[in-house]
Amino acid sequence: MSSEALMEKPTSGKCRCRSQSWYLVLISFLLWFTLFYLYSSSITFGKKGDNFLGNNHTDFVESSESLHDVARQETGDSTDVTDVSGGDNVEEASNESEKEQKPMIFSVDGAENVDQVLVVDKDLEADNQTMAEENETESVEIFSGKENGDDQLSNEAVNTRDEDNKPFDPSSMKEVTKQKGTEGVSELPREENEDQPVDSFPIVKSRRERAKPSRGRNGNKPADSSPVTEKRIENVAVEIPRRQNVVRAKSDSSSCSGRYIYIHDLPGKFNEDLLDNCRSLSFWTDMCECASNLGLGATLPSNEKLYSRTGWFATNQFLLEVIFHNRMKQYKCLTKDPSVASAIYVPYYAGLDVGRYLWDPDGFMRDYDAVNLVKWLAARPEWKKMWGRDHFLVAGRINWDFRRDPKNESDWGNELLNFPESKNMTMLVIESSPWNNNDFAIPYPTYFHPSRDEDVFQWQNRMRRQKRRFLFSFAGARRPNLHESIRNEIIDQCLASRRKCRFLECDKSQKCHKPVYLMKLFQSSVFCLQPPGDSYTRRSIFDSILAGCIPVFFHPGSAYVQYIWHFPKDYTKYSVLIPANDVKSGNANIERILQRIPREKRVAMREEVIRLIPKVIYADPSSRLGTIEDAFDLTIKGVLDRVETVRNQMRDGQQVNSEFDEQESWKYFTFGKLGVHEWDPFFSSKLGKHGT
Repeated sequence: MSSEALMEKPTSGKCRCRSQSWYLVLISFLLWFTLFYLYSSSITFGKKGDNFLGNNHTDFVESSESLHDVARQETGDSTDVTDVSGGDNVEEASNESEKEQKPMIFSVDGAENVDQVLVVDKDLEADNQTMAEENETESVEIFSGKENGDDQLSNEAVNTRDEDNKPFDPSSMKEVTKQKGTEGVSELPREENEDQPVDSFPIVKSRRERAKPSRGRNGNKPADSSPVTEKRIENVAVEIPRRQNVVRAKSDSSSCSGRYIYIHDLPGKFNEDLLDNCRSLSFWTDMCECASNLGLGATLPSNEKLYSRTGWFATNQFLLEVIFHNRMKQYKCLTKDPSVASAIYVPYYAGLDVGRYLWDPDGFMRDYDAVNLVKWLAARPEWKKMWGRDHFLVAGRINWDFRRDPKNESDWGNELLNFPESKNMTMLVIESSPWNNNDFAIPYPTYFHPSRDEDVFQWQNRMRRQKRRFLFSFAGARRPNLHESIRNEIIDQCLASRRKCRFLECDKSQKCHKPVYLMKLFQSSVFCLQPPGDSYTRRSIFDSILAGCIPVFFHPGSAYVQYIWHFPKDYTKYSVLIPANDVKSGNANIERILQRIPREKRVAMREEVIRLIPKVIYADPSSRLGTIEDAFDLTIKGVLDRVETVRNQMRDGQQVNSEFDEQESWKYFTFGKLGVHEWDPFFSSKLGKHGT
């Protein structure tokens, strides 16, 4: 058939060839569209050609959905992807990843300013050793984006890798960061369960870890490690080694620097054996019951009118060395290496030891264990480091119980504080000697031993609200055999004041040894009289402070030159001083002196006393307070400071304590200077075991 015949119009009026052409065009268009759609879909959802990264590396994260796709391709499980918007759920997501031991990607929504992406990889135990060896050479880098700094930083990091064809080097990241002015390049290994700030997400995944198969709950299914996925993550990934244990050790090291203490492992006869034979410690007191509860004694019966609900014990004042020893066992900076210790603790129960023989005329038995102790210490290699000047010991009695006259064997006490070895050590007693330089006073134990900071705060607030009926009070007994004692005058003035003063007589009923009577008396008084007794100090001082009662002293040796690590230097803020001689001569009327103190001054003084409560109590050894520093903590600080001072003197070739006469130790330790002082007449004679 000719072409002309084909072009002739059919009799029906329709052109057959033209209809067939439109069908062909339509089919071609549909095929083309289908192929284009398939091709586009393959690129979007999984095609990983090198051209894709080369053309789009500047915008590698266009949305949170694209990063989800990357995570799904790498882990093979879409459930492992978690979004974080603003960082509110960072800690929760991190903890979940640690529990499931699976890779987790934290992505931050937003296409323009992507700050950080956190990739946490937890290997199984089978890979731990291999990964630890691989990570030994890894470095630690963390960076945070600022404006568009992250994108620029990522671009240069990827370009450097592509151009040099070398593994990613964290040091190069530091250089790029410095050039671009981005902040936050630092080393920060992530500790386990550590809370991360919202605005800083460390990247925890290395290229070697990403190249390895992921072993999760789905068995040994290998993870996708295609080039596009790996390069995308490398744009933001910063390598970090696994040094949790190292970081924790360094943190402890920095917090304990200069505070390490080594405890001597003494033979049992110097401490534990004494408690095992507790019935031989006293003829009048059941010391076995007193030594219970780590030295705190029996728990006091519940009395919400006088005590708080917990933390109250019938504590004996001579059990301080046991309480202190148990607190030392909980000290957070203990060390088993004496070479790194700043101080060495000697857990000798000196007071319990000598207390067995104080009324024995044979001085040999009183000195026996003390002599053996110093011999044992002097033979130890730790002693020769500073010849004992870094050693300290707690003796739970007054200094006179350990300072017997060497010329009189039948005299009171033993000679522990007189030994040359003891004079090198720091000796802690409940009352020190103002005329000696090797013993320091620490507070008597009270009845309150809290286990939480909240217990202390609640008790302080309770004492602030306490109503006080009496202007002043006194708990004690007369001292008819002590000519210089002012007890008789104080009791007479108290009884003469009628409703202004309350007197609790310490007679045979032993009310002064029952905390229910003492705490009731002190809590109802504004001022509490604290005259010297057999010696300068009294336990009643600390019981009254615990009750928020302002102490009234009659000799500076009762507190001001004693507890220099625990009381403020300005004694007028928390106490009243009435010279004993004025009371003895009748020139001082206690009621009138106290009434002249303005009400505003009383309120301020009481508040200062209440603030002292944490400093004069010993917390329960079975627990540990949070932010509060108790008497134990302040004592340790004082010991460490003293040992460091002595160490510096020895290093400089100076003679220890050569800057002052030992007889003026009270003046130097209290005021830091010598010379004439208004308190000199108070210390012209020594008040000790038998009075002046």
